[in-house]
Amino acid sequence: MTARGATEFDRATAVARLGDGAWAADIDAAWFAGRGPNGGYLAATVLRAMVAELDDAAREPRSLTCHYLRPPAAGPVRIHITVERSGRATSTLTARLAQDGRECVLGVAAFGIGVPAPADYAGAPPAVPGPDEVPAADHSASGLSIVSRFELRPALGGALFAGADEALTGGWLRFSDARGTDAIALAMFADAWFPAPWVRLRGPVAAPTIDLTVHFRGPQAASALAPGEPVLAVFRSTTAADGFFEEDGELWTRDGVLLAQSRQLALLEPLDRAAA
Repeated sequence: MTARGATEFDRATAVARLGDGAWAADIDAAWFAGRGPNGGYLAATVLRAMVAELDDAAREPRSLTCHYLRPPAAGPVRIHITVERSGRATSTLTARLAQDGRECVLGVAAFGIGVPAPADYAGAPPAVPGPDEVPAADHSASGLSIVSRFELRPALGGALFAGADEALTGGWLRFSDARGTDAIALAMFADAWFPAPWVRLRGPVAAPTIDLTVHFRGPQAASALAPGEPVLAVFRSTTAADGFFEEDGELWTRDGVLLAQSRQLALLEPLDRAAA
């Protein structure tokens, strides 16, 4: 069984080698968001299997895209990893997570070493109060098991279901139990905040993920963070049409280093339809 450390998140995303590129995992109902597992949780589990299969510490995860075909139930799943190609600087892997013979998640990831570059540039995070200056949110009334796995301190954008003019939200995010920040954690964080459209709406709706892409931008800065150090999460959506919306995300360190960028396409569904 491969899982770094003994936090709840590590146990919930642990994988065990079966051989010939196959890995076993158990989907934990504590990480569900509605009728199925959270998309970031599934992405983190898939990425953990990819990291273990590649088994090359010099090649950091640089990009991960997951397409969600159907939600697995709580219980055993099988993840099959293929190393499609390994070149001098990058490796490309694919993953298929299946349960009872039915594919649930398709993943593609790029791993790579750092290379000399002709330019280095970066933007800046939004100015927000520090994590000690804003209170933690209490979302226990949501009824979602996953909310207790994180501490969220909203510091950006409108309040939930307040009918804001802009679908912008964010703040300080960490696991409830102290854990280091690696690519597997960042894949989870990319889908751990509530959906950006919820601040524009007047009531809750389901928002199942169709696809999620995460670009990992600062592996050294991430690994240097102390366990339990929060990251600044920023999520925004500019368009919702035909029931679909996009959401762009950024994850920053306290001192302004970009750790990851994300984009996902998701649905907006009435709760009664999503439960059907």
